Amino acid sequence: MQSQTIVFRQLVGDMMGPPTLTLGPKTPVRELVGRMTGEKASCAVVIDEGGRILGIVTEQDVTRRVALRATPQTKTAEIMTEGVQTIGLDDFLYRGIARMRRLGHRHMPVVDASGRLAGHLDLHTALAAASERTMARIELLTRESTVDGMGEVKAAQIELAQELFADELPTPEVQALLTDINNDITRRLADAGVAAMAEDGKGAPPVPFSMIVMGSGGRDENMLFPDQDNGFILADYEDREHDRIDGWFIQLAVRLNEMLDRVGFPLCKGYVMAQNPLWRKTESQWRAQIAGWQKKRDTTALRLADIFFDFRGVYGDAAMPDRLRRHVTKLTRGNLSFLCEMYRDDAEHGVALGWFGRFITVRDEPKHRGKINLKHTGTLPLIEGVRLLALREGIEDGPTLKRIDQLAEKGVFDTDEQDYLSGAFRHMSHLMLRQQLRDHARGEEASAYVSPKAMSAREKDYLRDCFRAVREFRSRLRSEFTGEIF
Repeated sequence: MQSQTIVFRQLVGDMMGPPTLTLGPKTPVRELVGRMTGEKASCAVVIDEGGRILGIVTEQDVTRRVALRATPQTKTAEIMTEGVQTIGLDDFLYRGIARMRRLGHRHMPVVDASGRLAGHLDLHTALAAASERTMARIELLTRESTVDGMGEVKAAQIELAQELFADELPTPEVQALLTDINNDITRRLADAGVAAMAEDGKGAPPVPFSMIVMGSGGRDENMLFPDQDNGFILADYEDREHDRIDGWFIQLAVRLNEMLDRVGFPLCKGYVMAQNPLWRKTESQWRAQIAGWQKKRDTTALRLADIFFDFRGVYGDAAMPDRLRRHVTKLTRGNLSFLCEMYRDDAEHGVALGWFGRFITVRDEPKHRGKINLKHTGTLPLIEGVRLLALREGIEDGPTLKRIDQLAEKGVFDTDEQDYLSGAFRHMSHLMLRQQLRDHARGEEASAYVSPKAMSAREKDYLRDCFRAVREFRSRLRSEFTGEIF
């Protein structure tokens, strides 16, 4: 029997068909009609020489527009409909289903990361992977973009995580789905916030902007209840316009941070949020701030950079975070003196393994005494170290496992180290997500504190091996970035 969660595990690219009929913008209508008839196509996608979508011509376009005003020599570009709705190759399938149902589309073009046509998604085919129960879950996960609606999405997300975990989906894949849902909630609340600003008479955004998320959300590694780590990138504007333009974005940021808090994303205790001017800047200001962090290199600057470097765009002008990512990569690649300082600042983050393979457990927190903080003394030392090497090598991909794989491709890791570190990340993440699901089921705050007593003997043995692998990795980093052997 097919798993009820299969549709949440598949990407659009897994289910798409080949591109539908494609034509150039200068194709005469005579040829358009002939090819649609000959290939029994219900629509034709108009693309440029680079494969990017310019528009679409449907059967209705042919009957209405061609019959009424076009001649056989009329160019397709003159009758096509622009602003074509698309879905991404790497988007989750359930999102594609929800989007087509919401728009009333039977087919939707699929595009790759660069916007080029890659195929098409057929609603009937996609629905074959979804049962009635699954469709009910999809409806919950794609509710209307209100605070109440997003709260329901958040609740449905937790239930889905429980089902995926029970289906033994690898934890990094569960994390990727949790991140996708969280970032979609953020995106839709941002859209609602912008609309609310206009309804309140404050107008549209005064300049183009992008909202970014940082930390685990930027790496596709969210657990159940991540707090807010977000910011704004604004298009450059004249200094004399600062009060007016930044004032608008302050109001949007406060609204958005409050809405996110209400639906289940706690306000960041470190104030890493768009309402903080440190995380709300123009493109030029961001570049200057990053350069300043690299020059100053004190503890505060290094920790701010550490938070920022895992950013990704989730709303608005997608080109802005892409440009900033390229700038960061260029600035940090091979910058060993700066990366060495980052390593020294993170050096205290060791794993929870003491003499004779004994676990180092929490002693100074009564609530968690006897447990391992698997985030701070497990995954964090690994994530930080892998990020350092990725920055050094100019690797832009965010997820830790992808960074490990790309570092192996570059020869930075041998096959054994790649296997050990990937396995360590997977096992520690698995234990942590399981603990959070158990905490939530008991009505307790979901945390990263895991008791050794809650693990099987095999899990404890494997965790010791994971800690040893990460500790050896950190020793290697110390040697490479500081020259110190002991």
